[in-house]
Amino acid sequence: MIGTMGPTAGSDAVACGVAGPGAGGIVSRPRLFERLGASARVTVISAPPGSGKTVLLRSWISQAGAAASAAWVTVRRGERDPVQFWLSVLGSLRQTPSGLALIRPLTAAPDLDGWAIAERLLADLAPLQDRTYLVIDDVQELDPVQAQRQLELLVIRAPAELRFVLATRHDVRLGLHRMRLAGELGEIREPDLRFTVAEAAELFAAVGVTLPDPAPLVERTEGWAAGLRLAALSLAGHPDPERFAEEFSGTERTVAEYLLAEVLDRQPEPVRRLLLRTSVLERINGELADLLTGDSGGERVLLELEQANAFVVSLDAGRSWFRYHHLFADLLQLELRRSEPEEVTALHRAASGWFARNGYPVEAVRHAQAARDWELAARLLADSWYSLQLDGQAATTHELLAGIPAGVRRANAELAALAAAEELGHGALEAAERYLSLAERAMASVPDARRAHAQLLVGITRLVLARQRWNLRAVTEETRRLERADEALDAARPQLGEELRALALISLGSTEFWAAGQDPERHLEMGVALARRIRRPFLEFTGLAYQAAAGIYQSFTRAAECGRQAIELAERHGWTNEPAAGLTYVILGAILAWQMRPGEAQSWVQRAERVLRAETEPAAVLGMHRARAVLELARGRDADALAALQAAERLGGRLTAPHRHLTPTRALLLHTLVRLREVERAEQMVADLGEHDRDHGETRIATAVLRLAQGDPRAAISTLAPVLDGSAPLVWPAWLVEAFLLQAIARDALGDEDAADRALERALDLAEPDGALLWFFLHPVPGLLRRHARRRTAHPALIADILSLLAGSRPAPPAGPPPALEPLSASEIRVLRYLPTHLSAPQIASELHVSHNTIRTHMRHLYAKLGTHRRSEAVERARALGLLAPSPVRAVPAGLKSHQ
Repeated sequence: MIGTMGPTAGSDAVACGVAGPGAGGIVSRPRLFERLGASARVTVISAPPGSGKTVLLRSWISQAGAAASAAWVTVRRGERDPVQFWLSVLGSLRQTPSGLALIRPLTAAPDLDGWAIAERLLADLAPLQDRTYLVIDDVQELDPVQAQRQLELLVIRAPAELRFVLATRHDVRLGLHRMRLAGELGEIREPDLRFTVAEAAELFAAVGVTLPDPAPLVERTEGWAAGLRLAALSLAGHPDPERFAEEFSGTERTVAEYLLAEVLDRQPEPVRRLLLRTSVLERINGELADLLTGDSGGERVLLELEQANAFVVSLDAGRSWFRYHHLFADLLQLELRRSEPEEVTALHRAASGWFARNGYPVEAVRHAQAARDWELAARLLADSWYSLQLDGQAATTHELLAGIPAGVRRANAELAALAAAEELGHGALEAAERYLSLAERAMASVPDARRAHAQLLVGITRLVLARQRWNLRAVTEETRRLERADEALDAARPQLGEELRALALISLGSTEFWAAGQDPERHLEMGVALARRIRRPFLEFTGLAYQAAAGIYQSFTRAAECGRQAIELAERHGWTNEPAAGLTYVILGAILAWQMRPGEAQSWVQRAERVLRAETEPAAVLGMHRARAVLELARGRDADALAALQAAERLGGRLTAPHRHLTPTRALLLHTLVRLREVERAEQMVADLGEHDRDHGETRIATAVLRLAQGDPRAAISTLAPVLDGSAPLVWPAWLVEAFLLQAIARDALGDEDAADRALERALDLAEPDGALLWFFLHPVPGLLRRHARRRTAHPALIADILSLLAGSRPAPPAGPPPALEPLSASEIRVLRYLPTHLSAPQIASELHVSHNTIRTHMRHLYAKLGTHRRSEAVERARALGLLAPSPVRAVPAGLKSHQ
């Protein structure tokens, strides 16, 4: 018989403190009580068994003081008699004061009709003026042909003061969409019923269980009320409750029995077979279900299971991908191993093939590993390794590689090459070399169909190793080998070849840059263009960073533009802590320091110092030390500059090949010793250099500084002559500014004003395009500049700027901005990071997978909190507060307008 006197201790009742120890301790859930007591005419609670629907209603009625005005009906499982249902409804309503006064008693009779009872009930309730609740539990058990349609009639035509609360395991067709449109429908679904950590702690306390941190158990059960309640029962008296909570799963006896009885055993055999055979998957779609069951209609079954709240959760808006509740998946896997143990391996292998064919390499490898098919796992991982790396999934590739036994990794040429690549990522060059040796020894056992690919993997790893050792000759040799291996690749896999080709070009260009190669720009431009064409933004970002580094030796403007593009990509994709980003920070900081803008340079150099590590990027760290030294020279802190240059010198000794940074670094070190009046030490440093090093242009310029400090302008002129006539090579042509400036100083000291003016004009010619003022700050000649300004010069504005700089009249940095009005939320910070880009608000919404209105709301909040009114103002304000990186600089043109 259908219960009429209140909720029974059924499946949901057991879920949350109604039965067992501590039965009286019901958890208070005010966030849900408020929704139940809202003004909706109908409230539907739709959730799987064990979600706590019944207990929620029971505790709400108790705490809201609504017991007298609430009529409760629990539908019996398999109820198909509408008359019995309506007699229960009528009887339960008559137990309320209003129902007793208005509803006439009714006795069952053979010819009684459910429609007639519903019409009579509507007539009796028409005068109802007092709020009355009709709570119906397990509505899904009602006969859909008669009883549910009759209930729909009552819901639609009932007086306003009769409120319905309907609890169901899955949605039923009651025409409620009309009420939803009219705003008269309240809905509470499974995600709403999930217990929070605080509610779970209250539940455990109510049954006398102490668990210091219930969060892992809440995560494991996904807040499922029955799972938490059953765990609480098992935890009572357990000697190690924390360990039990961490290991709690759907295979626990109490949980397994519950799920078997309430879910799995209630499914027809074809559905049960689908659930068991697809339990090996972390996510499932209809095509996969059909593949693993050998049947058809899998998508329809999954949709029906989700609609029935049978512990099946859709993962996408189109409801094409699904997953099982964690505890339910545990149970299904246990049942599969028990009933069909011989099928598990074959199911994993079939799943691996499907995921591989459909472009899901991570899942393909994981299923191959689950099948213990190491040859398949190795092949799949080798094919997808660099694609995953370029997608920013380094942690995933590490996990996948670690999931293959060590002996297999060492014996397989491709896996050994991947292990070497991983060691390189940690700066472990010797370990990488050992793995590469293993890979080369194992090459003989590689099948012919895989040999070209294996050679490509070994070659690209050797290339990266050579780059990290800054061995240009080895890089060139490896690149040639790579090109040959790439040509031999199967034409059916062109995309993989293009990714590795782009990586090879950028690696070659970057190593040529560091090691003073002939043409780094050509390879970098080719690599960046290819990366853009194949839509590999990480490769594009890396190539742009090295283009910025190479570009600084030609043009500050070009270098700053490449740096800006690299930073935009880094901020858009979350790569601001990558080594390539650190290199970009070095370049932007150095440009600003050379332009005598130390306040702006400081933030960039500091960011580089937080990102770069000598273990993995020694040459970039060397450049970072030199940028720090230039910054300190621009501040007039010569001792600090010396310390930074000495650190760079020590690091330079670790490199295995000549390095383009070493010569200008040593020249700056010589400069700085002279500025610190350590002339004897500087002289000794020159004497210790080999003849080849002494003949470098930067070394000659620094030696000329020493000779001028020693009062010997003729020796300075003699030393500078090969630099000025082009016979002494310069790593950085910008040093010619200093060479001509020193020539002007020396000629002026000898009384040759015309020659001094010609040299100074040439120095100004070279300095103006990039606005590089540091040399004029390090070698101040205000008198010479004033005299030159009175003569014919093409640079009066630049001279005025330099004189202002030397007079100390540079504008003071702006005062620090006041703090933000209130902290930004995590969502607002995510939106803020997109504001410096060129993306529109709808495009930002698409990137973050939220609505356009949500983005507009966040932007309004951002503007209010930052005290701004426009997007550009918000970006500027955020940068001033340190919430965003400083803007990538552009080289200042003639006149250095920022200092006027």
